[in-house]
Amino acid sequence: MIMNNPLVSIIVPCYNQGEYLIEALESVECQTYLNWECIVVDDGSTDNSKDIALSFCEKDNRFFYIYQENQGPSIARNFGIANSHGRFILPLDGDDKIHKNYVEQAASILNDNNEVKIVYCKAEFFGKASGEWKLEDYNEDLFLIRNCIFCTAMYRRTDYDKTRGYNSIMKEGLEDWEFWISMLELGGIVYKIPKVYFYYRIKEQSRNTDWESKIKMLYPRIMNIHSDMYIQQYCSLYSRYYNLRNSRFYSLFYWLREKEKKWIDFKVYIYHFLVKLCNYITQHLCHKS
Repeated sequence: MIMNNPLVSIIVPCYNQGEYLIEALESVECQTYLNWECIVVDDGSTDNSKDIALSFCEKDNRFFYIYQENQGPSIARNFGIANSHGRFILPLDGDDKIHKNYVEQAASILNDNNEVKIVYCKAEFFGKASGEWKLEDYNEDLFLIRNCIFCTAMYRRTDYDKTRGYNSIMKEGLEDWEFWISMLELGGIVYKIPKVYFYYRIKEQSRNTDWESKIKMLYPRIMNIHSDMYIQQYCSLYSRYYNLRNSRFYSLFYWLREKEKKWIDFKVYIYHFLVKLCNYITQHLCHKS
């Protein structure tokens, strides 16, 4: 029974999110998959988050509450995982929520396929905005430029233990993207459930406000952490582009792209990637030597 239905640890970091925490924990409570534990990590909250978390602990012994001084979401997630016992891990921020079938579906996929490392799903916004969160499907090449996997994706504890965990220097954001890159450095399949099982809350003020400026600040930090992987990908993509550009099929590819706008603009994509990477190497890595 335990092997077929392994324990899933749902990690909920929370910092002054008491007004939203009930919805998040209720979405955990109503899961169709029953073999879970939920660890609420209070990241130094000064509101009623503790009282809310403890109220769930009192009525359901699968909920646990732990506290740390405010250190940010990365250390809070790591702290929660360190105190967990599940074979599978599912992070969930204290202001978001999940569909009742999400844990069951994601755990089944991981349990049945050892090659799959990360399972996520389609998503919708709620709160100050609504509608589908239109994220691209996972693509190994594009993933180093644009993240398409939100933090609430399921993975194995053993794969987490092979990484450095969530990086504390990414306190301003993108810590989930950096973590996914770390986990996928050794390979593995990413599986997207084609159903809406995750709900991302939009607020007037959040850590993701002014996202474009944060991307400009934090993206070079990710590239620096994973410089070897970015350089390897640069060489691979350049080689593929060069071979394509000099092949008889390039003209056909270009014609098809013009006829069908849904085709990937491979030339522009490669140019965009190479320019970014060359600029970064010139400005950062070359100065180290």
